[in-house]
Amino acid sequence: MRLVIARCSVDYAGRLSAHLPSATRLLLIKADGSLSVHADDRAYKPLNWMSPPCSLKEAEDGIWTVTNKAGEQLIISIEEILHDSTHELGVDPGLIKDGVEAHLQELLADRMEVLGEGWTLIRREYPTAIGPVDILCRDASGTTVAIEIKRRGEIDGVEQLTRYLELLNRDPHLTPVKGVFAAQEIKPQARVLATDRGIDCVTLDYDALRGIEDDKLRLF
Repeated sequence: MRLVIARCSVDYAGRLSAHLPSATRLLLIKADGSLSVHADDRAYKPLNWMSPPCSLKEAEDGIWTVTNKAGEQLIISIEEILHDSTHELGVDPGLIKDGVEAHLQELLADRMEVLGEGWTLIRREYPTAIGPVDILCRDASGTTVAIEIKRRGEIDGVEQLTRYLELLNRDPHLTPVKGVFAAQEIKPQARVLATDRGIDCVTLDYDALRGIEDDKLRLF
């Protein structure tokens, strides 16, 4: 991971346009190729970012150009670099889920038929270089499906699943891999982003999966 603190301005060119005027910011470049721009006034959410796969070109005049596969660009105009360091973090063991999320994963893995007739489990906690996929399975047509499970489905969960899908689809033994974002509650913004990326959303009823009410699982 590369950490750069610099005085810079940032322009986004894509489906929309956005401009961040000159200020001192943290630029975070991760091993997966993603780049995010951070200020010091929020806990974690970046001001702007580019998800992988993308490429970074650093010109001698201080212009950084980040381009994704859709041709969208972040153009960062560096005025002054205050800090620039690179660190090897290694493979992260991943988030340890709370009791509800872990139990949802266990229940869904045991009852794949609730997603559709003919769905079969490949493995829970399928390992990847960027962390384990909650459930890897196949649908009735034999297509590989990666499922990300959350208690509350938000944009971060969709981004996480997107990164898994991009990595899994590079594996010739698995591709094509489609995604399912499953949660007890899915925020509207997360649902819109998932739909835009071709990811299906499933609303999970914890009690239904435990066998109290069998008709509360809804696929949207």
